Amino acid sequence: MGAVLAAQRAWVYPARMHRLWIALGALAGLAAVALSAWSAHAAPGVLDPFRLAMLHTALEMLGWHGLALLGTGLWAQRRGGRLAHLAAGALALGVLLFSGAMVTRALAGVSLGLVAPAGGMLMLIGWALLALSAVVPPRSEP
Repeated sequence: MGAVLAAQRAWVYPARMHRLWIALGALAGLAAVALSAWSAHAAPGVLDPFRLAMLHTALEMLGWHGLALLGTGLWAQRRGGRLAHLAAGALALGVLLFSGAMVTRALAGVSLGLVAPAGGMLMLIGWALLALSAVVPPRSEP
Protein backbone atom coordinates (compact mmCIF):
# COMPACT_ATOMS: atom_id res chain seq x y z
CA MET A 1 0.00 0.00 0.00
CA GLY A 2 2.86 2.39 0.85
CA ALA A 3 4.45 1.87 -2.56
CA VAL A 4 1.18 2.71 -4.29
CA LEU A 5 0.85 5.95 -2.30
CA ALA A 6 4.46 6.88 -3.02
CA ALA A 7 3.95 6.25 -6.74
CA GLN A 8 0.74 8.29 -6.71
CA ARG A 9 2.50 11.18 -4.95
CA ALA A 10 5.38 11.06 -7.44
CA TRP A 11 2.93 11.28 -10.33
CA VAL A 12 1.18 14.36 -8.90
CA TYR A 13 4.37 16.21 -7.89
CA PRO A 14 7.45 14.57 -9.37
CA ALA A 15 10.59 14.93 -7.28
CA ARG A 16 12.09 17.20 -9.92
CA MET A 17 9.06 19.45 -10.46
CA HIS A 18 10.87 22.33 -8.77
CA ARG A 19 13.31 22.33 -11.70
CA LEU A 20 10.49 23.29 -14.05
CA TRP A 21 9.66 26.35 -11.95
CA ILE A 22 13.34 27.37 -11.79
CA ALA A 23 13.75 26.89 -15.55
CA LEU A 24 10.58 28.89 -16.30
CA GLY A 25 11.78 31.65 -13.97
CA ALA A 26 15.13 31.77 -15.75
CA LEU A 27 13.44 31.89 -19.16
CA ALA A 28 11.15 34.69 -17.97
CA GLY A 29 14.21 36.61 -16.79
CA LEU A 30 15.95 36.02 -20.11
CA ALA A 31 12.92 37.25 -22.05
CA ALA A 32 12.53 40.27 -19.76
CA VAL A 33 16.15 41.35 -20.22
CA ALA A 34 16.16 40.79 -23.98
CA LEU A 35 12.86 42.58 -24.57
CA SER A 36 13.81 45.38 -22.17
CA ALA A 37 16.95 46.05 -24.20
CA TRP A 38 14.85 46.25 -27.35
CA SER A 39 12.26 48.44 -25.65
CA ALA A 40 14.95 50.85 -24.44
CA HIS A 41 16.82 51.18 -27.71
CA ALA A 42 14.52 50.43 -30.64
CA ALA A 43 10.93 50.64 -29.41
CA PRO A 44 10.85 54.41 -28.74
CA GLY A 45 11.19 54.99 -32.48
CA VAL A 46 8.37 52.54 -33.25
CA LEU A 47 5.82 52.77 -30.45
CA ASP A 48 3.82 55.73 -29.18
CA PRO A 49 4.26 56.64 -25.48
CA PHE A 50 1.11 54.76 -24.39
CA ARG A 51 2.19 51.51 -26.05
CA LEU A 52 5.75 51.95 -24.81
CA ALA A 53 4.47 52.33 -21.22
CA MET A 54 2.31 49.23 -21.68
CA LEU A 55 5.34 47.29 -22.91
CA HIS A 56 7.42 48.45 -19.95
CA THR A 57 4.70 47.32 -17.53
CA ALA A 58 4.57 43.88 -19.17
CA LEU A 59 8.34 43.50 -19.00
CA GLU A 60 8.52 44.68 -15.41
CA MET A 61 5.96 42.07 -14.37
CA LEU A 62 7.78 39.42 -16.41
CA GLY A 63 11.09 40.18 -14.70
CA TRP A 64 9.72 40.32 -11.16
CA HIS A 65 7.67 37.18 -11.58
CA GLY A 66 10.63 35.40 -13.16
CA LEU A 67 12.49 36.05 -9.91
CA ALA A 68 9.44 34.91 -7.96
CA LEU A 69 9.40 31.65 -9.92
CA LEU A 70 13.08 31.07 -9.14
CA GLY A 71 12.41 31.56 -5.45
CA THR A 72 9.25 29.50 -5.50
CA GLY A 73 11.06 26.65 -7.24
CA LEU A 74 13.73 26.67 -4.55
CA TRP A 75 11.06 26.87 -1.84
CA ALA A 76 9.13 23.96 -3.40
CA GLN A 77 12.30 21.86 -3.35
CA ARG A 78 13.08 22.73 0.27
CA ARG A 79 9.58 22.74 1.73
CA GLY A 80 7.61 20.48 -0.57
CA GLY A 81 3.85 20.24 -0.40
CA ARG A 82 1.11 21.14 -2.80
CA LEU A 83 0.82 24.82 -1.94
CA ALA A 84 4.32 25.71 -3.14
CA HIS A 85 3.77 23.91 -6.45
CA LEU A 86 0.32 25.42 -6.90
CA ALA A 87 1.80 28.85 -6.20
CA ALA A 88 4.49 28.33 -8.81
CA GLY A 89 1.95 27.11 -11.37
CA ALA A 90 -0.30 30.10 -10.77
CA LEU A 91 2.62 32.52 -11.01
CA ALA A 92 3.91 30.92 -14.21
CA LEU A 93 0.56 30.83 -15.97
CA GLY A 94 -0.39 34.25 -14.65
CA VAL A 95 2.73 36.01 -15.90
CA LEU A 96 2.47 34.24 -19.25
CA LEU A 97 -1.12 35.41 -19.73
CA PHE A 98 -0.64 38.92 -18.33
CA SER A 99 2.67 39.78 -19.98
CA GLY A 100 1.76 37.96 -23.19
CA ALA A 101 -1.48 39.90 -23.55
CA MET A 102 0.19 43.22 -22.72
CA VAL A 103 3.07 42.67 -25.16
CA THR A 104 0.61 41.60 -27.87
CA ARG A 105 -1.42 44.75 -27.35
CA ALA A 106 1.65 47.00 -27.20
CA LEU A 107 3.34 45.57 -30.30
CA ALA A 108 0.44 44.47 -32.50
CA GLY A 109 -2.37 46.66 -31.19
CA VAL A 110 -4.49 43.56 -30.66
CA SER A 111 -6.51 43.27 -27.47
CA LEU A 112 -6.91 39.74 -26.11
CA GLY A 113 -9.92 40.73 -24.02
CA LEU A 114 -9.83 39.44 -20.47
CA VAL A 115 -6.58 37.51 -20.84
CA ALA A 116 -4.46 40.16 -19.07
CA PRO A 117 -6.86 40.56 -16.11
CA ALA A 118 -7.10 36.76 -15.80
CA GLY A 119 -3.31 36.58 -15.75
CA GLY A 120 -3.20 39.30 -13.11
CA MET A 121 -5.66 37.39 -10.94
CA LEU A 122 -3.57 34.23 -11.29
CA MET A 123 -0.48 36.13 -10.20
CA LEU A 124 -2.34 37.41 -7.13
CA ILE A 125 -3.52 33.88 -6.36
CA GLY A 126 0.05 32.63 -6.79
CA TRP A 127 1.36 35.15 -4.27
CA ALA A 128 -1.41 34.22 -1.81
CA LEU A 129 -0.63 30.50 -2.20
CA LEU A 130 3.06 31.20 -1.70
CA ALA A 131 2.27 33.02 1.54
CA LEU A 132 0.08 30.13 2.67
CA SER A 133 2.82 27.65 1.86
CA ALA A 134 5.07 29.49 4.30
CA VAL A 135 2.67 29.33 7.24
CA VAL A 136 0.68 26.12 6.67
CA PRO A 137 2.73 23.02 7.41
CA PRO A 138 2.76 20.53 4.55
CA ARG A 139 0.61 17.54 5.28
CA SER A 140 1.33 14.03 4.25
CA GLU A 141 0.53 13.76 0.58
CA PRO A 142 -1.82 10.91 -0.38
